[in-house]
Amino acid sequence: MREFTVPALVEIPSSGGVGDLVYTNADEAPNDVVLRRKVDGQWRDITATAFRDEVTDVAKGLIASGIGKGDRVGILAANRYEWTLFDFAIWAAGAVPVPIYATSSPEQIKWILSDSGAVALVVEDTELADRVAVVRDDLPDLRHVWQIEDGAVDTVVAAGKDTDASEVDSRRAATKPEDLATIIYTSGTTGQPKGCVLTHGNFIAEVGNAVELLHPLFKGATDEEATTLLFIPVAHVFGRMVEVGCIYARAIMGHSPGVKTVAEDLASYKPTFILSVPYVLEKVYNGARQKAHAAGKGKIFDAAAATAIAFSEADKPGLGLKIKHAIFDKLVYSKLRAAIGGRVRYAISGGAALGHRLTHFFRGVGITVFEGYGLTETTAASTVNALGAFKPGSVGKPLPGTSIKIAEDGEILIKGGQVFPQYWKNEAATKAALDSDGWFASGDLGSLDDEGFLSITGRRKEILVTSGGKNVAPAVIEDRISAHPLIAQAMVVGDGKKYIAALVTLDPEFFGHWKSDASKPADASVADLIDDAELNAEIQKAVDDGNAAVSKAESVRKFRILTTEFTPESGHLTPSLKLKRNVIMKDFASDVEALYN
Repeated sequence: MREFTVPALVEIPSSGGVGDLVYTNADEAPNDVVLRRKVDGQWRDITATAFRDEVTDVAKGLIASGIGKGDRVGILAANRYEWTLFDFAIWAAGAVPVPIYATSSPEQIKWILSDSGAVALVVEDTELADRVAVVRDDLPDLRHVWQIEDGAVDTVVAAGKDTDASEVDSRRAATKPEDLATIIYTSGTTGQPKGCVLTHGNFIAEVGNAVELLHPLFKGATDEEATTLLFIPVAHVFGRMVEVGCIYARAIMGHSPGVKTVAEDLASYKPTFILSVPYVLEKVYNGARQKAHAAGKGKIFDAAAATAIAFSEADKPGLGLKIKHAIFDKLVYSKLRAAIGGRVRYAISGGAALGHRLTHFFRGVGITVFEGYGLTETTAASTVNALGAFKPGSVGKPLPGTSIKIAEDGEILIKGGQVFPQYWKNEAATKAALDSDGWFASGDLGSLDDEGFLSITGRRKEILVTSGGKNVAPAVIEDRISAHPLIAQAMVVGDGKKYIAALVTLDPEFFGHWKSDASKPADASVADLIDDAELNAEIQKAVDDGNAAVSKAESVRKFRILTTEFTPESGHLTPSLKLKRNVIMKDFASDVEALYN
């Protein structure tokens, strides 16, 4: 199949913007809890009325501080309540929030603030304020820098104490769906990030249709509230979409700043659904398996995992499988669910393929993972699996209101209300990405089956061409190799070479477990064991598994273990955990060359 369309469930209104959602909630359900905020270690409820009042007070302060309609205001912070407060207050004031990752360097911060022409910036703490200070002289448009942990909210609210709330109402009333809502800078694997313009209509088309399609996630069961904990950065379009979606659906939202506190926060917050990326879900699985094996219960865990997968795969599980599943639910699955709060029933996963094995494992455990696919340019999801249309291994059917088309060269083309109108101040890039009929060229390769389910096969720009002329899409084999618990990342190389090879990094946590099992010294580093025969044999197993998914010409002939892990902090991964191939190729050039000597 070359093209598939799903009709919209929600249409874009003729007036208004995202900021109105806060006010609609307060009017229609004033006492409903819409957010929970962690204060002194305890989660405190925030009602729709209380949130509206605080959004209005901050918006008044922004207006009094000279923030005009359409002005850009940066937000540089990790996930926290104030992120969402300022986001909606900026919208209520008719301005445009510009998110910046908390991991950004001073140069990246300068580029985003300068390119967007931001007139104000909200930063989280002194550390981030210091990064801004380094480049402040190069930002003549930047008039205000407010620091959250130095009283930013109180400062802005105080500035607006004499401003009438009618000023906020006037700004909101003047907002139209086609107006600029935000500029999100693509994390990009090459070059300077491009500013992706998203409108209020883009967000409403995206979240309105997503909430209706994924009703059980955002609306919850009849006897249970729907709650989520945002630990994927809100600065990323995926986190931002769910932030707006929660306000739209009145699902209760909390914030977790990241990996350091997420386990504790999940246990105390007890969400009913989460959003994640495959890397995090793989960590959950591998961590649970590692603990079980370390405690001498490895055989039980492995049998439980096999049972969960079989239970999920079965259309009608037999009595024996049901009994085994019930036993393992008490012994294993309930403990895994408890580790993430005990109430999670659903997860949305994006960014890369999760794969059949883990999709079925989590569903068998009692957590249905809906894989989706989208980009910043499509306001997050353009396809997603749903309860009524679920196919493990795919990234689902088009989101309602969306058309997917496969070009002659295999590239995925997307059209719908959530597709962005342009890149900020970059006409050439816009023309290259959008055709006159509104089709967005994603740069990804995929296929549609007869039912309209999309599968991702790679990125067009990442296609490797061997010296023998074979085109190789790295994603499939990289995902299979990386699924091994000992492997953190795998990057396939071989452009212009005789054969395909791979750079491999090891997962620090599982490496310790493997050393114990293999009777290696506990203090041995990766560098110490890089030539160890048993370690290399274990990696070869993962490579062999990956090779089983591709043709001989596409298979990895050699691999090289690296002594460091790729991270966003090292500059080798984007904030959304995609490989920065050009940076890795430059920094590990000698390792790549060694694969061909």
